[in-house]
Amino acid sequence: MTEPITLPTVGPASARPPAVERDALRDSVLAHLSRAGGVLLTGPAGIGRTAVVSQVVADVCARGHRVLRCSPSPAERDSPFLALIDLLSGVGDDTLAMLAAHERAVLETTLLRSAPARGADPGAPTGGRDALVLRIAVRKVLALLGAAGPLLLVVDDAQWLDRPTAEILTYVAHRADTGLRVLVTVRTGSTGNDGRPSSGHPDGSQGVQELCPGPLRRIRVPPMTAHEIAELLERHDHPCWPRPLVARLHQASGGNPRTALELSSALDERARGEDQDVPDAAEPLPVPDSLRRPILDRIDALPAGARHTLVVAGAAVRPTVELVRRAGRHEAAADLDTCMRHGILDVLPGPDHGIISFLDPLTPMVLRAETPYERLVAAHRALADASDDPVERAHHLARLAAGPDPVVAARLTAAASAARRRGSPRTAARLGRLAAEYTPPGQAHADIARRLTAAEDAIEAADLDFARQLAHEVLGDARRPADRVRAWNVVIDSCGQAMAEIADVFPEAVRDAGGDPELLAQLHYRMSWREWMVGGSAARAHGHAVRAAGLAARTGDRRTELMALTQQAALELFLGLPQAEATLAAALAAPHDVHAMTHHNGPLYLKHRFHLVRDELGEARAELRTLVYRLRQRGSADSLSQCLIGLAQVEIHRGRCRPALTIARQSLRITEESGLSQGPAWYAVSLAETAGGSLSRALTAAETARRHSEDDDDRLFLPRALHAEGRIRLFSGQYEQAAELLTRTAELETAQGQQDPAARRWHADLAEALAACGAPDEAEAVITLARRQAERLGRPGVLATLDRAAAAVSVARGELAEAARGLEHAAARLRITGYPLEEARTHLALGRVRRLLGDETTARAAFAGALRIFTKAGARSWVSMTRAERDRAQDGSVCCPEQGSWAEHLTPTERSVVARVAQGATNREIAAGLVVSVKTVEAALTRAYRKLGAKSRVEIARMVLTPGS
Repeated sequence: MTEPITLPTVGPASARPPAVERDALRDSVLAHLSRAGGVLLTGPAGIGRTAVVSQVVADVCARGHRVLRCSPSPAERDSPFLALIDLLSGVGDDTLAMLAAHERAVLETTLLRSAPARGADPGAPTGGRDALVLRIAVRKVLALLGAAGPLLLVVDDAQWLDRPTAEILTYVAHRADTGLRVLVTVRTGSTGNDGRPSSGHPDGSQGVQELCPGPLRRIRVPPMTAHEIAELLERHDHPCWPRPLVARLHQASGGNPRTALELSSALDERARGEDQDVPDAAEPLPVPDSLRRPILDRIDALPAGARHTLVVAGAAVRPTVELVRRAGRHEAAADLDTCMRHGILDVLPGPDHGIISFLDPLTPMVLRAETPYERLVAAHRALADASDDPVERAHHLARLAAGPDPVVAARLTAAASAARRRGSPRTAARLGRLAAEYTPPGQAHADIARRLTAAEDAIEAADLDFARQLAHEVLGDARRPADRVRAWNVVIDSCGQAMAEIADVFPEAVRDAGGDPELLAQLHYRMSWREWMVGGSAARAHGHAVRAAGLAARTGDRRTELMALTQQAALELFLGLPQAEATLAAALAAPHDVHAMTHHNGPLYLKHRFHLVRDELGEARAELRTLVYRLRQRGSADSLSQCLIGLAQVEIHRGRCRPALTIARQSLRITEESGLSQGPAWYAVSLAETAGGSLSRALTAAETARRHSEDDDDRLFLPRALHAEGRIRLFSGQYEQAAELLTRTAELETAQGQQDPAARRWHADLAEALAACGAPDEAEAVITLARRQAERLGRPGVLATLDRAAAAVSVARGELAEAARGLEHAAARLRITGYPLEEARTHLALGRVRRLLGDETTARAAFAGALRIFTKAGARSWVSMTRAERDRAQDGSVCCPEQGSWAEHLTPTERSVVARVAQGATNREIAAGLVVSVKTVEAALTRAYRKLGAKSRVEIARMVLTPGS
C-alpha cells in the first residue's frame, strides 16, 4: 500500500514568517494530494503558480518522497516527447531494466537513451503497436516508482505540453494506480492572434484536466494582497515605497506579483534618473515597455471604431455600456463585444446595463498615455455631458478645468459628499483633495476646510499616510485654533495603536485649543485613550473621559459626548464600577450620532461587551452581526476590522470554530490591505486557531500580535496578546512558560486597575498554569481574589472556570476525589452558562483525574463527552488531543491500586507516577501523560523513593511488577 503524503510538521513558531495566503494555498494542495488524485492550479501569467509548485515540491521532497517534474515552454510545444524526456530524466536505467525487453526498447528509444533500430523512424513512435507499448511502459515505470515510495508527478505550464506526451499522461491518469498523485498548472487568460484563449477554453484549462487522476481539485491561484505585494518587493530588495504608492502598485498590477515587480522596477529607474522623484497621487505610474507592448498589440488589432470606444470606456470612473453609448459611441455594444473577443475587457451583468471591467488593470493607464490629448479631452467632455452621477461628472469636469475654478471646486465638494453618503470614504478623500486644489487662492478658509474634510475621510478609509500628509499641510497654513486642533486630531487618530509615538502632539494641541471647551473636549477624549494605552492607567483615563463628556455636553458637541461616554462606560466596566451600566445607557440615549453609532469605539459596539460579561452570547452576536452589516455597506475599515474581531471571539465562546476562523482571517486581511495596526487582528487569528485550527499556527499568530503591541508600546492590548500566547503554552504542556506569560498578563492588567474578571478572562488560565507548575498556593490566591470580584459583580461564567481551576489546585495537592467533584460541578455550570468549549475542556480534565483515580469507565465517559462537544464545534486540535487521551485510557496498561502492597502509603499522584516508571516511561513522558510539569513528576518520584525505600527506577519496577510486594 502506498504511503500517504502528509503535511509537514510545523516547526517552532518563531522560525516561521507570519505569511498567510500562499502558505494556506500550499497547505490546500498538500492536503488534497495526501489523499491521492490530482490538483489543477490555474491562473494568469505571473500570478505565482510556479512559486506555489516549488513550495509544494520542497515540502514533499523534505519528507523523502519522490517527485518527477517537467516544465515545458512554448518553443517545445512542437517537439514530440520532449516533456516526457524531461519528466523521466531522473529515472535510472535500473528501473527501466525491470520492464519487458520490447517495452524497454521502445521507451529507451523515445527517451533518446538508445539509437532506434536500423531502418526505423528516428523519431519516437507515433501510432500503432509501438505507441500502445510506450504508454504501457510509462505506466509500469510509474507503478514501479510508486511501489518504492510516495510519488508525485508535476507538470508546470501544461498549456505548452507537446501532444504525444499529453496523450501518454492522459492514458496514465485514466488508468492510474490508487496511489498516483499529479500536480498540474495551466496559464489562463492567454490569447492567440484571433483574440480567443489559446487553449480553446475560456479559462485555458480544457483538456489539461485530463492529465489528473481523480479525485480532481481545481484551485485558482488568487492575486496577492497589498500586504503580500509589499513583502514581495522587500524580499526582492526593491525600494521601501510609501504605503499609498504600494497600494497603487497593488491596484495597477491587479495583485499579480510579476507585474508588481516590473512596475516597481520602472518606478525605481525613474527615481534614479533625472527626475529623481516618484509620481504623486494624480500622476500615472510609469509602465515599462515589457508590460505596455502586449497591451498595445491587442489594442492595435482592434478596428478603429472599437479603439475609439475603448478610449471612452477607459476614461470613465465606473464605465458601463449605457454610459459609453450615451457618450456618443452608438455602436458601443458591438465595439465592446469585439474588445471582449480580443481578451481586453469583460462586461459583467449589473443594474446599469452591463458594468465594463478591464481584464488587465494596466489597460486604462496605457490607453491614457498613448491617446492624443485632444481625443482624451473630447472623451472627458462627452462623459461629463452623458453622466447623471455627481461623482462621475465631477471627475470629468476636473479633467477639463485648466486651473482653479470655484464652480469645479464646488461640484467636487458635492461629489465628495455623495461618495461619503454611499460609504466610499476613499473616493470622498480623493475628490475632497481635488476640490481643495481647484479652490481659488482668495478662498483660504474653504481650502483648509476641504483639506481637513478630505483628511477625515482618509482616516475613515484607513489611508492614514494620506490623512497625515493633509493634516500637516493644514498645520503649516492654518491660524484658527479650531482648524489647528482639528488637524491635530487627524494626526492623533492616524497613529492607530502606536499612540506612544505622538507624545509631543498633545501639549501643542492643548496650547492651540486655548480655553475653548469644545476643542478641549475633543482632546481630553483622545488623552483618555493615550492614558490607557500608553500610560497604563484606567483610573486616570477615566478622569479624562469624564471631563471630555462633560465639556462636550456643555458645548453641544453630541458626537464627542457620545464617544467620551462610551469610553467612560468601558473604563467603568474594566474597573468594576457599579455605574457602568448607567453610563452606557446615557451613551445609547437619543439624540444619536451616525458616526458614533457605527464606530468601533461607539456605544453600539461596547454594548456587545456588556452582553459578554453577563454571559449573554446570543445577544452579543446579534449586536455585532447588525453592526458588521452596516459597516460593510458604509463604514471605516478600522471599525469593520474591530467588529469582526469581536464577532470571532463571540463565535469561539459559542463553540463555532470554523466561522470564527473565517471571520478572524477576514479581519486580518482588512488590516493588511488598509495598513492598520495588525496586533488586534493577529490576536483574533490566534484565538480562532487555538479553538479550531492548529496550535502551532496559533502560537505564530499570538507571538506576532505580541510583537506588534510591543512595537506600538500599546499597554492596553499587550496583556491580551500575552494571554493568548500563555493559553497556547498551557494547552501544549509548556507550563513554566505559560505561567510566566500569564503572570505578566496579570501584572499589567492589575496595574491598569482591572476589577472585573469577566472583562479579561485570564484568571482561571493563570491558576491552572501555576498549579501545573507545582505552585498550588499561588494558584489558590489568584482564584480567591478573582472569585471575590466575580461574586460581587455576578459573573457565573467566570465562577465556573474558576471552579475548574480550583480542581487543578486539588490535583496538584493530590486531592483527586475532591478535584473530580469540582470538575463535575464546573462542567454543569458551564453547560448552563453556554460555553461549550470550556465545558469540553472541563470534561477532558475530568477524564484525566478519573484515570488517575484508576476509574477507567468513568474516564472513558468523560473523554467521550469532551470529544462529542469538540467535534460538534469543529475544534480540530482539541479533537486530536482528546482522542489521544481517550485511547490512552482505553489501553488499561497502567494500573494504580488504591490500597495494599506498594501503593498503600502513596498519594494518587505518586501511585500514577510510580506505575508509569515501572513501565519504563521517562519523566517527560509521565508529565505529558498526567498533564503536569516535569518538576511535579520529579517531586512525586522523590517522595515515592523515600516512602518505598527504593534507590533506583529498577527497584521501583521490581516492587510494582512483583505480585504481593
